[in-house]
Amino acid sequence: MIRTVALDIGETITRDDCYWNSWADWLDVPRHTLSALVGAVVAQGRDNADAVRLLKPGIDVDAGYAAREAAGLGEALDDTNLYPDVRPTLTTLRAAGFRVIVAGNQTVRAGELLRDLDLPADAIATSGEWGVAKPSAAFFGRVVGLAAVPAHEIVYVGDHPANDVAPAAAAGLRTAHLRRGPWGHLWADTPAATQADWRIDSLAELPTLLSP
Repeated sequence: MIRTVALDIGETITRDDCYWNSWADWLDVPRHTLSALVGAVVAQGRDNADAVRLLKPGIDVDAGYAAREAAGLGEALDDTNLYPDVRPTLTTLRAAGFRVIVAGNQTVRAGELLRDLDLPADAIATSGEWGVAKPSAAFFGRVVGLAAVPAHEIVYVGDHPANDVAPAAAAGLRTAHLRRGPWGHLWADTPAATQADWRIDSLAELPTLLSP
């Protein structure tokens, strides 16, 4: 029986375009150029921040992030960045008795912004706050601790097979691969994606799939 639904953040509950558009504006490069480079480096299995490094060789990405924040041009997040199925689905899941957790590879600031949205979730945490990131087993250990139930009673939902599905399964969690965003579609037929317990096109499918 599933008692807790844990959801990734980027391209699972939020769209990533706002984040990368703000970087493009800060770097004074066309938005589509940075977007295309992000897709290219991730398809190669590289850190998505390498897209910024390709555009600005030698850049200190962390220092650039801090400079953007100091200039008032840092991370921003509001309801327009949420996928339409997020609030209704999370509300339905909680009404059905599931504990809902949001946990993904994001900054400390992203965690603050997400909590400000007053999402229908029992807990929200980011890798920046925890000091561990996916696909590390330690990240999923923190998810299990936050859920306060055995790993096999948690389903982790995410779009990235290698970061979400495979390591969550290795940690003993059940998994749902969401075919959403570039990575969810690009790697939908990889072995990591096909091993998921459920494969979905919308979060709205979860309440029915997980009902006992």
